[in-house]
Amino acid sequence: MIDCKIDGHVAVLTLNNPAANTFTADGLGEFKQWIGDLNGNLDVYAAVITGQGEKFFSAGADLKSFADGDKAGARRMAQLFGSAFEALQEARFVTIAAINGYAMGGGLECALSCDLRIAEEHAQMALPEPSVGLLPAGCGTQTLPWLVGEGWAKRMILTNERVAASKALSIGLVEEVVPRGEGLAAAMELAKRVSTLSPRAVNFSKQLVHQARQGTPRNAALALERERFMDLFDGADQLEGVNAFLEKRKPVWKNA
Repeated sequence: MIDCKIDGHVAVLTLNNPAANTFTADGLGEFKQWIGDLNGNLDVYAAVITGQGEKFFSAGADLKSFADGDKAGARRMAQLFGSAFEALQEARFVTIAAINGYAMGGGLECALSCDLRIAEEHAQMALPEPSVGLLPAGCGTQTLPWLVGEGWAKRMILTNERVAASKALSIGLVEEVVPRGEGLAAAMELAKRVSTLSPRAVNFSKQLVHQARQGTPRNAALALERERFMDLFDGADQLEGVNAFLEKRKPVWKNA
């Protein structure tokens, strides 16, 4: 279900489960495994996630998984969704969603769990779970309000409002909208910009930004910010970065 290709320092994960790139139990396990594998590959500085085809990023869970009303099976799926997308949120590298079509339910939660989102102009996004007697269980109820505010999060979840790419841009759900078919290229360009930066500094910075989401008291977060700044001096990349700038050359990062 998950295709992975590595281009230089950028990994591309493609959700590939025709026709709607839905997530299955096995697919979620595979997705989490790929995140773990890429975390261990220090040559990967960024990852782009997209969907196979032109119509769907991902339609989320296959509702057949819940058709029998089995609570044990439902609990397992909820745990798999949560575990996979929490791993995505906390990945060492920068993650970028290239939303190339419909991102519905768990598909949108996957995109929400990325650091950045680029949507093609025809993309549609929604969390329609309550319309089928369910609720978002892949971090959506917690991540969406952080990005768009409580009002729009409630509007999308509690009234089943579907958001087009242009509206998603205006409310902060995505950072950029591009023409149809150009999402992957735009995401790759952004990922390659990430690759020009110190991966260790980027990783520390990402962790620090997440402190606000996690409710860390400001004084504690600022103290940690200063500690992480000093931690950079324990690795080779700090010296390389500063001296490369002074010598007017491109730095050669060691991720150390």
